[in-house]
Amino acid sequence: MHVHLHELTKALSLYSLSLDESEKIQFETSMKKRLYMRYLALALLSTALFASPALANDWKGEASLTGSKTTGNTDTTDLGVALKLALDQDPWRHKFSASADYGDVDGVQNKERYLAAYQLERDVTDRLFVYGNGDIFYDNFGAFTEGYFVGTGLGYKVILPDPIGWNVTAGLGFRSQEDALGVREDELAFRAGSDFDWLLNENVSIYNDTELTSASSNTYIWNEIGITANLMGNLAARASFRVDHNTDAPIGTENTDTITRFGIVYTID
Repeated sequence: MHVHLHELTKALSLYSLSLDESEKIQFETSMKKRLYMRYLALALLSTALFASPALANDWKGEASLTGSKTTGNTDTTDLGVALKLALDQDPWRHKFSASADYGDVDGVQNKERYLAAYQLERDVTDRLFVYGNGDIFYDNFGAFTEGYFVGTGLGYKVILPDPIGWNVTAGLGFRSQEDALGVREDELAFRAGSDFDWLLNENVSIYNDTELTSASSNTYIWNEIGITANLMGNLAARASFRVDHNTDAPIGTENTDTITRFGIVYTID
């Protein structure tokens, strides 16, 4: 990491010769934020996976490669990668997810988005559980360019798995985010979520996930629905549609983004 920071400092120094003072500050701040966000996401993944080397092989989940069509703040064709992992140590559960989306048009970049999240759960009863979670994002072309959330709450298994599983959660936390105009808001926030999965048969499943984070400055809600069909072995095909909506997006940006994805999923078991 120190080597990368040294290289970044040299690059910033050379590039800044052609900029005025205000542009230098904006450029340096932007580049440093990108680098730190990437390292933080990598640190979250490393901590979750390798905090106990003996458990590294017990994580289960999926890795995916997708193509997507985006409308809203960006209209482009993109590529994305994602990772979702879970470790079950009754009564504890660890859940980790990360994703990256990149897009360009005629060689000009117009999308760069990174997300990472970790959640620790503990069962209280067969259906009730408590949790603590944290997530971080960076979106170079979104209404909100970066931020994080740390919170805790209660969850309830409305429908137990096989073939249908439905969990709902609600809790409080602290949210910090910066919008596209450079305005940062630090505030308490309420978060609620719904996680629905239905195994239609041994080869086809659907999911419908929703999350709402509400604070005084803005309410953010997203919903994603998708269908997965097994191809062979650990490989499957997936199609999904996601909507992201901010009630109070900054001037000059859209309130709603949509993403349609088609991709290949590899199951890790």
